[in-house]
Amino acid sequence: SLLIPSYRSTDFEVHRNWLAITHSLPVSRWYYENSSEWTLDYPPLFAWFEYFLSQAAVVVDPMMTVLSNLEYASDKTIIFQRVSVIFMDFLLIYAIYDFCKWWSIDRKLSTLSVSGKDHVHFQYNGMLFGIFLLSITKTAQQKFCQAAFFFILLLNFKHLFAYVAPAYLVYLLRRYCFGKFRYATWTEMIRDFRFTHLAKLSLIVLSVISISFGPFILLGQTNQLISRLLPFKRGLCHAYWAPNFWALYNIVDKAAAMIALYFGVITADNWKSASMTGGKVIESDHIILPSIRPPATFGLTLIFMLINNTRTIGRPLSSSTYVPQSKDETAKKQQVERSTPFTRQSGRVIQEHF
Repeated sequence: SLLIPSYRSTDFEVHRNWLAITHSLPVSRWYYENSSEWTLDYPPLFAWFEYFLSQAAVVVDPMMTVLSNLEYASDKTIIFQRVSVIFMDFLLIYAIYDFCKWWSIDRKLSTLSVSGKDHVHFQYNGMLFGIFLLSITKTAQQKFCQAAFFFILLLNFKHLFAYVAPAYLVYLLRRYCFGKFRYATWTEMIRDFRFTHLAKLSLIVLSVISISFGPFILLGQTNQLISRLLPFKRGLCHAYWAPNFWALYNIVDKAAAMIALYFGVITADNWKSASMTGGKVIESDHIILPSIRPPATFGLTLIFMLINNTRTIGRPLSSSTYVPQSKDETAKKQQVERSTPFTRQSGRVIQEHF
């Protein structure tokens, strides 16, 4: 109870404002509301999650859901939001239990500890990682349709998990839509493709997307939704905390600009025009180095992801590419590998083509 009123990040106000948006406004205005700088920029399923939370929030403290009450932080509001995050962590606890039950199938699960780091951040990441872990567990258990359902559900709650999507796509296609682990020729591989399994996966994915995005597409808000979910104008290093290659790129640009400013090559106006880490939705360019556009970053990311996922195409035997295996799964893999002959053509296994 002593920790309930303790420090909270800016995301406390973000999610309080989202409670107010979804409670006070009709669905058609959720992704247009901008009276606060903390606009709704999560996928529709999370917006509906906020809506259902707001039905309880208005009972606890009606002022919490008033749109004009910016920075509102009553004791009841703090308690409600903190407790709602803690409560949703039970999904993560269940997911950990389900994973451990599979991974340590020959042992009793005696203890279970979960760190409550997200109780300061208020982004319900415990719930989201719970869904993510459920999808990983179902993949490891070879329940591929359930794995696809949980992962597409996760993407429609928080689209930042899209960075894992190529791994899921490649693994599910290779592992679930093909009948064999190895093929002698490309022709044999293509002929063995299971279109019925692809249809099942497609139905699951399209159903969840339709339920999530369908109402907003019917309202003609597709472009508005995309602009909120993919705010490319925030820059390469949003709000100082993006520890990626582009952070180093920006540092080099700033250093070069300082030298150029010192020698009079550029003016102070040029210096002020570039702010790569402000966090707000503003568009800015680099000063000295070439400015990096969204298609360039998307293309580079996709290339490196595909390079990594070629291993999955060639080694689809188990989920060990991404998650640890249980003892039973490891033994089964070793048995299959010993019993499966290396079919050769021109002295090469088709796997080696990858």
